[in-house]
Amino acid sequence: MQTDNGPAARLAVGPSFVGGDFSAILPHNRATDTLIEMHPHITCFRATLQRVIVVALVSSLGSLNARAAPWKEKAPPALRWAEGEPGCTFSRGDDGKYRYALWTSGYGVIVAVDSQELEKVHRRVEPFFSLELTVRYRGKDNLELAPGSATLEFVRHYKVVQSSLDPESFAQKTQNDADERDHEAQREIEKHPERKEEREKFLQTYQKEVTEFLDFLTKRTLTSMTLDPVNPEANGWLLFSVNSKWIGGWKKPEEFVLRLPLAGRMLEFPFSLPAAQGDLILRKRPE
Repeated sequence: MQTDNGPAARLAVGPSFVGGDFSAILPHNRATDTLIEMHPHITCFRATLQRVIVVALVSSLGSLNARAAPWKEKAPPALRWAEGEPGCTFSRGDDGKYRYALWTSGYGVIVAVDSQELEKVHRRVEPFFSLELTVRYRGKDNLELAPGSATLEFVRHYKVVQSSLDPESFAQKTQNDADERDHEAQREIEKHPERKEEREKFLQTYQKEVTEFLDFLTKRTLTSMTLDPVNPEANGWLLFSVNSKWIGGWKKPEEFVLRLPLAGRMLEFPFSLPAAQGDLILRKRPE
């Protein structure tokens, strides 16, 4: 007769649980075998998937960086004026201007700078630095001139670079400033009637200067144009703002670099005011 000694006896005679071997008491499961066989393949697939995700993220970041930092156009080759170099000339005129000329087989560019430009800057209705530019075309096709792309570097003022002023926008600003000046004068006359004659005389002089300056901006500044054998020459003024916290009192001497894109190259005209230490131009009186 078999005697059941309770749970302790059944554990004693049953399979060992110490090693965790349940194969003897669990039914055989084919799905488990399949998963075990597929484990190396699953691991390989997971590693491949991770690599794909990393590559995709890197590519996305690269695209974002490309959009955030647009491609920079390569700067055109420079053609720099230098005294004594072929095609480069310098002269002092009876009109008080220094002239720097740069000639190539296809065109010539002459930059005229008033020897007293620094003294005149702040005497004008609106402060600005001016240069007179003449371009003469020698070719048989076309030459595009874009003075709006010209810049002036103030070398001794932290190398500040100012773009050429747009004549129309500058004219509008001048007119707005003139209107505000007129309103201020009228308010002052209302508060101080005894100064009416003085302020009205000032306004007449000021308005005359503004009218003459607006006429200058309209007729004598250089604008974009196309030169060809029929119209081979352009002449006019380039204006540059001097309003910058980095441009202080004038140095002695001052140094500048005018840059003008033309025919696929960047023309550079370095110059000083005065052109030489102690230089003085004796102006010829107009007849």
